[in-house]
Amino acid sequence: MQELHDAPLAPLTTFRLGGPATRLITATTDAEVIAAVRDADDTGTPLLLIGGGSNLVIGDKGFDGTALHIATRGLTLDGTTLELAAGEIWSDAVARTVEAGLAGVECLAGIPGSAGATPIQNVGAYGQEVSSTITEVTAYDRRSQETVALSNAACDFSYRHSRFKAEPERYVVLRVRFELEDARGFSAPVRYAETARALGVEPGDRVRLTAARDTVLKLRAGKGMVLNPDDHDTWSAGSFFTNPILTDEEFAAFRARVAERLGDAVEPPAFPAGDGRIKTSAAWLIDKAGFAKGYGAGPARISTKHTLALTNRGEATTEDLLALAREVVAGVRDAFGVTLVNEPVTVGVRL
Repeated sequence: MQELHDAPLAPLTTFRLGGPATRLITATTDAEVIAAVRDADDTGTPLLLIGGGSNLVIGDKGFDGTALHIATRGLTLDGTTLELAAGEIWSDAVARTVEAGLAGVECLAGIPGSAGATPIQNVGAYGQEVSSTITEVTAYDRRSQETVALSNAACDFSYRHSRFKAEPERYVVLRVRFELEDARGFSAPVRYAETARALGVEPGDRVRLTAARDTVLKLRAGKGMVLNPDDHDTWSAGSFFTNPILTDEEFAAFRARVAERLGDAVEPPAFPAGDGRIKTSAAWLIDKAGFAKGYGAGPARISTKHTLALTNRGEATTEDLLALAREVVAGVRDAFGVTLVNEPVTVGVRL
């Protein structure tokens, strides 16, 4: 277990932003993770958990406490069962499942970050979510001070949400278990229209696993969503805002604002979200509110490849990023009456 003091945190995040931590501990085993968490809890020290850093916005003043970098490793494939240590690199794990001919997470290829973060955010993209394949999450419960196993149902998964996100101070994810499908080298049914179009198939069809994975990687790269240190469009947290989910009444009001601003012929994106609610597109809202790709004059700008990604062009501060985010939120609210919610976790700052 490595310990550093006044340690920079920016290099541990995909934004490459944020000030130093009073203390930075890097843990490589579950026992080290638990020991560091217990020490912080016993001494009343603020604790920041860092995995792949792909979903963090850390303030310029840094973090006054202990930052715990979870760098555990371990990938086990037993038939169709996959178990990952929290610190495993997610994109590498997806590649291994494709190589093994197992379906279920192939459309989540290229997503940055660690395996332990996937259940927290219920990571999803291109028609797949980890909640569809996760069977169990092993976590350290800071309240009871014991290691617990939570079933899929106990994780309370919903769109980009989970029990772990609802109780951020309680659980520390240690390992995640998935149940995949042996479809003889074929993917799960393709659910996302854009992916189906790119593959030249109909939604619901299956394709070769490698074709699904490679197509998703190509689509993500075209939007700056695959990490590349030489491409500032990837110095981001991916999608900065979640897609708004509205009640029927809220959607009707939103639709009226769209007609007022863009004309009666324009229909906003609408997707069923269950319980009589409707999901619309944050990227569409941002674009139609006047924030095009590449928007911004400072060191923090909207990606030149995707309106949903806010990026550090190399010289930005966290405050530069937040100023841009606030401008976008205010502009969308003024235009359409919808308030965007940030997807990344903010540390020491607020949007």
